[in-house]
This record gives sequence, structure tokens and C-alpha cells, in this order.
Amino acid sequence: MPLSHYLKIYHDSDRPGSYLLYSTRKGSVVRLSGDRLEAAREGTLTDTERETLRRLEILIDDPEAEQAAMTSLVKRANARNNRFYAKVVMNLDCNLACPYCFEDHFRGRHYMTRETARLLVDTVISEQIGRGREVKLGFYGGEPLLSLPLIREIARPLLDAAQAHGTKFSFGMTTNGTLLTRTVVEELLPLGLTGAILTLDGPREIHDRQRPFVSGVGSYDIIVANIKASFDLIELQLGGNFFRDNYREFPRVLDHIIAEGIPPERLGEVQFAPIMPKSGRTASADTSACCASGSEPWVTEAAPYLREEILKRGFKTMKPTQAACVIEFDNHLVVNYDGSLYKCSAFMGWPELSIGTLAEGTKDYSVSHNLDVWKTDECLDCAYLPLCFGGCRYLTLLKNGVIDEVDCRKDFYDAALERFILQDLRYPSSRAATKETLSE
Repeated sequence: MPLSHYLKIYHDSDRPGSYLLYSTRKGSVVRLSGDRLEAAREGTLTDTERETLRRLEILIDDPEAEQAAMTSLVKRANARNNRFYAKVVMNLDCNLACPYCFEDHFRGRHYMTRETARLLVDTVISEQIGRGREVKLGFYGGEPLLSLPLIREIARPLLDAAQAHGTKFSFGMTTNGTLLTRTVVEELLPLGLTGAILTLDGPREIHDRQRPFVSGVGSYDIIVANIKASFDLIELQLGGNFFRDNYREFPRVLDHIIAEGIPPERLGEVQFAPIMPKSGRTASADTSACCASGSEPWVTEAAPYLREEILKRGFKTMKPTQAACVIEFDNHLVVNYDGSLYKCSAFMGWPELSIGTLAEGTKDYSVSHNLDVWKTDECLDCAYLPLCFGGCRYLTLLKNGVIDEVDCRKDFYDAALERFILQDLRYPSSRAATKETLSE
């Protein structure tokens, strides 16, 4: 029984002579002494040891079967999925004027109409709820709460239809947080609101520079006040966007949240991410402070540093786990304000990547989105494939203008994965959250 191909082995710095074995496919980690690792390689483990490592997918029955299972994993996950998720773009307007906004090239006073909203409701009821699927929407913008009345008009009939068909409907939203008052949360809770993702770009002086109101006034204090007023009602996930030169200041916002009396354990996951170049154009030379590749050295340093700061303060964050790009999931759509359909909200800057409309349905996008781009010998032989599945298609699009290659994350995981694993061993009480996973 050989070792899995999707396995990383690290020297255990806490116990000389021992090793940490991490399954990128299972997300399991086990500590083995040097002699037990050698026994695993030679096939001389006890039956109990062998069965334990097999259950953790450290040992496998057949390497060829394991690789074949990885090749078909996304297809099998789609066949089993009975949940539908749509990110619904309510508008491309905003009350903030973030200079780095990735929608900058195509934003404006564009709002979903009531006619498009009714078509969305009718489509979701007939094609999803009516077929017994669980439905979750994620309202998005622009700033979705600028379209609050229309959110109500969408959520109410979907909730009623789900209850009538014996299934579930819920929704969340990605919001800048300035309009997410306790009154708004209390109003939306009976309609299915479960959570929101909002943004704090570091401490006040950085955030207010990066995310001012259109008037130029800072937005930091209002957002913190709204978090403080609503964290007990719904799960609030906290995001933040950093540049190359300011990410080390971001832990100060976590300290301020705690000082404001917001317990870390009462928030959802915290995830800081590098700012990417604006959508709709290929990356240019003036984006040196942004992240145009997930394996840039400054990103591979920033990610573990910020993750450590998040966990040691008791907040939750993502774990490295088996996951794929959203474009791979059949039941995952982006509905633009005008009824056009996309697989990723970042693709809205490229109209040629629309995969259809609410009125006409979806079209085949396997070629335009190069869904099999990761099904190569190089990717299938890579131990990081379960964590990557070809990486971020948006970054490839920014780089090349088309999705013609993978966004290889090997350099990133070579530099960062061991640190992530050690962090999760060091801070088990922080309950690091997991992303949507592909399960066997």
C-alpha cells in the first residue's frame, strides 16, 4: 500500500527525528517518527497503523486509481450537488470611491430593474426550487444595499416558494458595510438573511484612504459601529484588501475590533487578500503594488504573516483544503444586473465571457473558460492539485487576456503551506474555517 501522491512531508521542528505528513486531498495531518515513516514506505506497518493512515488518505490502494479519481472529482461533485448558489449583482453603483475598485472600468449608475428581478425569481423557482434544490443567493454590487427594496422583492417570493416545496432558501451579501445597520439586518432576517461579508482595509488611517465615501469622508468608524451593532444577529465575515507596502499594519484593525468589545469567536472568518489589478483589461506595468500573480514573493510572505496574526488573536480564517475555482461548479452562477450570466463576478469586465442570459439560459462555456486546463500530466502529478485545480482563472485572464493556462500556485504553496499547517497545529482553539470543499 503506497503513500499518496497528494502528500507533503515536512521535518517536524518540534520533535527532531519526526515528520509531519499532510494530505492535500483529505486535509489530514499526522506526525510520524522517522522509523514509522520508513515502515510506511517499505510496507511494514502494523495492520492498525496501516488502516489509520489509509483512512487519513496518507496511504492509498492504487496510485493510478487515485489519479483517475482526481481527474473525475469535479465531475462527480457536480453530479451529487443538490444546492444552487447565485451571486446576484443588484447594481454597479457605490457610495464609496475606492481608487483600486476592480469594477472601475465598467461601473456606473447601472441598477437591476424590477422586470429583471421578477425574471430571476421565476427562473430560480422553476429551475431550482421546483426541482427540490436548496437555494442560496449572495447579493452583490457595487453596493447591494443601495437596492434594498429590490432585495426584499426577490427574497420574499423565493422564501415562500422554498417553504411550499419543502426545501431551503437563504441569502447573504457582500457589502461595504456602511449601510448594514442593525435595523436593516432585523428587517432582512425574516426573509432569509444569514450573513454578510464586509470590508475593513486595515486600521482607520489606511482604510479611510483606500475606502472613502464619494464625498471624501472616511468610512471606517461607521463600518465598525455597524459590526458592533449586528454581530449578534448574523454571521459577519471580515475581509480586507492590502497593497505590497501596507499589509503589516492590518493586524491593528483586529486589535481595535477586540477593543470595541466584539469577541473574535462571534465573527465569521477573517480573510485579508492582496489587491488585484482592475477587471476588464490585462495587467499593465503600473500594477506593481497589486497582486497579478498568486506566487509573487511578497504575497507568499504576506499571506502566512496575516494568517498568523488572525489566528493568534482568536479569529477564524480559511484552512488549506480541497477546493476548485467557482467556474468548475455547474450550480454556481453570477447574475448581472442586466440579466446576463457569468461564472465569476470578476469576468463581468469581459462581456465575451458571458455564458448566457436569464431569458435565454446558459450556453456551453467549456471552451471559452477552458474547464479542462488543469487536466495535464504536470498538474495531475503535482501534490498541490487538490488545493488548486488550476488556480485563479481571473489572474490568468488579467495576464493573458484569455484563459489559456493554469495559474500555477506551486511556488506559493512551496513557500507557505508548511507554515499554514504549523499555524493550525499551534492554534487549534481558533477553529480555522474551511472553504467549500470537493468531497469524495
